[in-house]
Amino acid sequence: MKPNLPPLNALRSFESAARLESFSAAANELFVTHGAVSKQIKQLEEWLGVKLFERVGGRVKLSEVGWRYLVQVQDGLDIIANATAQLMQPNRQRRLVINSTPTMAMHWLLPQLTDFQRQYPDVELRLMTSDRDISRLDVPFDLAIRRGPGDWPGYISKPFLDEWEIPLCSPALLERHPIRGPADLMHHTLLHADTRPTAWQRWLTLAGVPDLKPAASQQFDHFYLALQAAMDGLGVTLGPLPMMQAEIEAGTLIAPLRGPIVPVRGYCWIAPRAMMNDPAITAFCQWLEGRAANLD
Repeated sequence: MKPNLPPLNALRSFESAARLESFSAAANELFVTHGAVSKQIKQLEEWLGVKLFERVGGRVKLSEVGWRYLVQVQDGLDIIANATAQLMQPNRQRRLVINSTPTMAMHWLLPQLTDFQRQYPDVELRLMTSDRDISRLDVPFDLAIRRGPGDWPGYISKPFLDEWEIPLCSPALLERHPIRGPADLMHHTLLHADTRPTAWQRWLTLAGVPDLKPAASQQFDHFYLALQAAMDGLGVTLGPLPMMQAEIEAGTLIAPLRGPIVPVRGYCWIAPRAMMNDPAITAFCQWLEGRAANLD
């Protein structure tokens, strides 16, 4: 083994503990004891001659040096994992794991995937959903889709889809209580999502009715639930465009007002820096950008 290559088991323990921010969680992930993880990290720190973690009371957190080292170690481990997968499965279908936010996956990505599969039949897609920051995901992925731009050390990212918000509701609800202007929302139930806590207040302020009191409010923990509630006629939600354009064209939802159409943070694709030479990842990123561009 080359003298400048640290113990690989110690690197695995460090990467796991740093990513999970816990020696105990790393021990569970690696199926070893807490003491084994602590020993491996101590060995690595002694080998490097630096402190990777700061120990405060009974807790640990990454030092500044540790954060910088983590990014490089993850890149290296990703390269090894990717090379190993390609070596062991040279003739098998390439699997690409996509981790997307639930609303994006349900209302924009899924309806588009048939086109990708038609163009790239040798790539098997596995779609997973989560609202968590990618640094806190406990499952591996090849590419993530999140709102951005953001600070994702060790990853390459690029915006590909802009988004705007406007009130949306079902046709049946609009027949019962017409909405001719923003002030008419006082007769309706406004549907809120925990993942977008300030959306309605921002929109009402720009619409010139910041102090509007709706007939009622209903809260959901996920945005896709608020969208479904609007389709079911429970109230009015702030729906994203162009994501909900298909529902509007189908008549499932109606945008009763012309505006304001409020711009919000759009979506980025995010991929590990070490895997950007992977043809499947490159193809999927280019495909995302092309599908979004076709909406213009």
